[in-house]
Amino acid sequence: MQTTAQEQYVSAPAGHRRWVGIAMMTGSGLSNQVGAAVGSLAFPVIGPAGVVAVRQWVAGIVLLSIGRPRVRSFTWAQWWPVLLLGLVFGTMNLSLYTAVDRLGLGLAVTLEFLGPLAVALAMSRRRVDVVCAVVAGAGIVVLGRPQPSTDYLGLGLGLLAAVCWASYILLNRVIGRRLPGVEGSAAAAGMSALLFVPVGIVVLVRHPPTAAALVCAAVAGILSSAVPFLTDVAALRRVRAQFFGIFMSVNPVLAAVVGLVVLKQTLGWAEWLAIAAIVAANAVNGLTGASTAST
Repeated sequence: MQTTAQEQYVSAPAGHRRWVGIAMMTGSGLSNQVGAAVGSLAFPVIGPAGVVAVRQWVAGIVLLSIGRPRVRSFTWAQWWPVLLLGLVFGTMNLSLYTAVDRLGLGLAVTLEFLGPLAVALAMSRRRVDVVCAVVAGAGIVVLGRPQPSTDYLGLGLGLLAAVCWASYILLNRVIGRRLPGVEGSAAAAGMSALLFVPVGIVVLVRHPPTAAALVCAAVAGILSSAVPFLTDVAALRRVRAQFFGIFMSVNPVLAAVVGLVVLKQTLGWAEWLAIAAIVAANAVNGLTGASTAST
């Protein structure tokens, strides 16, 4: 007798599900950072707000067409996390992209990571989780250490993005349990796209876009919104939220590499040592927890 995909998933070993989740998180992070770098190329033409508006619209269209949420059947227990996620999603992207414009991709993403790190520390039940989070946090401090020319508004926006990312993790966890497939993520993306309609109209009228700028912003919408939205919900069904938070420290690493390759943003030896510490923390956490149940 043949088994269904759902039955195969349920019967799959917890360790297998965990490593599938790790692969999803890595792909999500790489897609996110490449999309952010490409989107930043449009900043001189339409600014961060214009890029985010187009990004939200594209993500909303893509995710709604894939998820096809049956919003009329949503209960209030399903609606409230969706509405909050839509608001958080838009705020996170706007604050992050503005921080990228002021600080650069590597530092902005580093600050944003403080959100997942906080989730990891708050939800940890193993000593190794705490140790890995502290090591990764030390690397974050080195990467984000203040300089004489520090842009404090940019730092504040990066920290706001961190709060939003922590909320994003927790809300996605709730949505993944209360709604099937990607219906919740799709509905949240659609709500966020609607919120940015008036913002985008004002920005694009004041700063007429070029075709190249629109393409860059649209690519950011697919790579930095649609792909992570779909993969993060699936990953959070396979790994613990605190492990997700610690493993997401790979994003500053990916941002530094993508910033170097795409945007020609270089880093010093101290920054690369901090990145090595973050990679080590993730490797130890992944290896020591490989045999732990995912939920």
